[in-house]
This record gives sequence, structure tokens and C-alpha cells, in this order.
Amino acid sequence: MSEYESMVRRQRKWMLYLLSILVLGAGFTPYTHVFNGLILGSAISFYNLWLLQRKTEAFGKSVVDTGAARSGLGVFSRLAAVAIGILLALRYQEVFHIMGVAIGVLSSYLIILFDMILEIIKQKKVKES
Repeated sequence: MSEYESMVRRQRKWMLYLLSILVLGAGFTPYTHVFNGLILGSAISFYNLWLLQRKTEAFGKSVVDTGAARSGLGVFSRLAAVAIGILLALRYQEVFHIMGVAIGVLSSYLIILFDMILEIIKQKKVKES
């Protein structure tokens, strides 16, 4: 498995862990409203992460095969997914906390940063050994 594929698997795994923790928070705490927003935002963020990883892989293959970029990275579709999530949260304010959705949308970027920091620490330990 290539380094990119292992990174993709790790990031998806961390997102699924985060989503499961949020579901437990919604089920067992009195802050269901906030956790529902976090779940919605994180689910959109997970979709955006998956979409970005898929488009990045296709972009890389296109550059390797033809030497030129054939398509973009799907910024419009990722922004549209976020807009739909925000519209859902605004429409159903009794179910979703709008700030929870906004924070949840950022969760994949936090996961990417967290994964990168862990890998840097891991590589430093390997070099020291």
C-alpha cells in the first residue's frame, strides 16, 4: 500500500471514530441539539474529505498519465455540500445547532492536521532509533 493510500485510510478511520463519539454524545448527554449539529457538520466534512481524496487521486493520475491537469479538485461541489448543510441547520433549528454544524464542517481539516502531526512525530522517532 502506498503512503498516500495509508494516509487516506488513517484519515477516514479517524473521521469515523469522531462520528461515533459524536453519536454517543448525542445519545447519552443532554446536549442533543449541539451534538446533532456536530454530527451533521462532521458528516458533511467526511463527505468532503472523501471527495477531496478521490479527486486528488484522479488529479494525480491525470498528471502522471498525460503530463497535464485534466480537472480541478471539486471546490464547487464541496462548497455546495456545506451550503446544503447550513441550509438544513437553518431550516430545522430545533434539531441542529448552527454553530455545531459550522464547527463540524471544519472537523476533517482538524483530522488532517492531527494525522500530519502524528506522522511527523512518528518519523522523528524512527530517525532517532
